[in-house]
Amino acid sequence: MERHPPIEDRVESLAALRAIVGEPSHRVLSKQIAALDELCRAFIAHAPMVLIASSDAAGNMDISPKGDPLGFVHVLDPTTLAIPDRLGNRRVDTLHNILENPRVGLLFLVPGKQETLRVSGTAFIARDGWLRERMAVRGKCPDHTIVVSVQEAMFHCAKCMIRSGLWDTAQWPATGNLPSLAQAMVTHGTLSESVEEMQTLIARDASTRLY
Repeated sequence: MERHPPIEDRVESLAALRAIVGEPSHRVLSKQIAALDELCRAFIAHAPMVLIASSDAAGNMDISPKGDPLGFVHVLDPTTLAIPDRLGNRRVDTLHNILENPRVGLLFLVPGKQETLRVSGTAFIARDGWLRERMAVRGKCPDHTIVVSVQEAMFHCAKCMIRSGLWDTAQWPATGNLPSLAQAMVTHGTLSESVEEMQTLIARDASTRLY
């Protein structure tokens, strides 16, 4: 990698930041609501993917993607939603963080939709049978659910999607030269398994432990 000059021109106060970007309009400020209305519920019902941001007690951040068939996130009431926690790699980083710091942020994505929905609040881990059974897929219930008490919700504008071309297949980059998960695990973890052996394990896991 090339060496770069030192980064010295930092913005270190809100006043300095506002001097650059200006103030938001009343329209932008007023879009934030404190509960999930019918517009939010419709978006969540069409979202097969949500990103969950959380942090531990020391402030170490994590963002975890959760994906399932449409409607997998259940809105239980205007200020409560529940997300199934499916079988994974047992790191349970999000669950670990929630036990130390319940504050979470959610970003809902709908394929082809340029706007996103941001939700924030506090979370806890629940194992109630009726809730887990409601979230069963292919007859398999999740071991846990992440229940979020909603404090803020707002729709995010489309600019980032337009700039990135995320849903425009003509702008998608070639991925053939990118590392596979197997390669990354072997390299970063200095594992004794070969990349081929690791890929076999990953493929087996995907076929047997989705639900």
